[in-house]
Amino acid sequence: MVDHEVDTAAGTAVVDADVVDRRSSASDGVLARVRNGLGELTGALRRVAEHVLSDPEAAARSTIVELAERSGTSPATITRFCRAMGFEGYADLRLGIASETGRARSAGWTVDIGREIQPSDPLGRVLDQIMAADTRAMHDTATLLDLAEVERAAVAIARANRVNIFGASGSALVGEEMQFSLHRIGVAAWAWNDVHEGLASAALLRSGDVALGISHTGQTRETIEMLAEAGSRGATTLALTGFPRSPLAELADIVLLTASQATTFRPDALSARHPQLVVLDLLYIAVAQRTHDRAHAAFRRTAQAVDGHKAAKGSVS
Repeated sequence: MVDHEVDTAAGTAVVDADVVDRRSSASDGVLARVRNGLGELTGALRRVAEHVLSDPEAAARSTIVELAERSGTSPATITRFCRAMGFEGYADLRLGIASETGRARSAGWTVDIGREIQPSDPLGRVLDQIMAADTRAMHDTATLLDLAEVERAAVAIARANRVNIFGASGSALVGEEMQFSLHRIGVAAWAWNDVHEGLASAALLRSGDVALGISHTGQTRETIEMLAEAGSRGATTLALTGFPRSPLAELADIVLLTASQATTFRPDALSARHPQLVVLDLLYIAVAQRTHDRAHAAFRRTAQAVDGHKAAKGSVS
């Protein structure tokens, strides 16, 4: 398959077309692809991407010359942008955008997510904006997520003797949630957010074990170090990130992609939290499916173990 040229801060880079095509196919998730790739674009290609995202419906109605004029670029740049996004040409891009914006309108996704939340905004309006942003992020994640990679991750965890989960700050909270879920179905999992403890634990991993690194940017140094240590010991490494070409993704055996939709007071890393939880919930269920009898027995025992700590009805006055 032909590689695509993409403008980067260092110049023109060649992007593996297979990587682009794995993110999504045909006309599905065009805008998700553009949003997900925005951080990797600079210069003229980034201006095209930003213009498309600012008004997708106008982009779908524009000719290639009109879009070039409005974005301050050239028709040749538009063609390069289309190929970088995995399309054969501008006609395919327009069709994909038109199809996606039509589905969004029919689903009622009409809230202006990019609008700044003002101090005087009523909470009802803020709620609508948050819900719309999360809905878009979930939809984009479903588009970007490679289910074959989820399958591979689930098989690895189901067979693992031990699972280590690495993350810092907010990603650590997501990791702890995954640890709890896996424990409930009998999977030996530990979540680490301290780099010293995490490195020590990673050093004891071996072939047959699994390590999961969580970082939206894929650039958190501590998480990268812990996952790299785990990989050097022979563990199967997984990365949950929003950037497929990030350092964390590059060193992982299996990459699970998530999307985000930033709003006021909710930057990308924070808005990625719900999609991360959804993807890990899917992975958890996939593991439970593959260890069905063991998972059922463990879930029953763990539920019984805490049942005595529930307050009896009417005991609280």
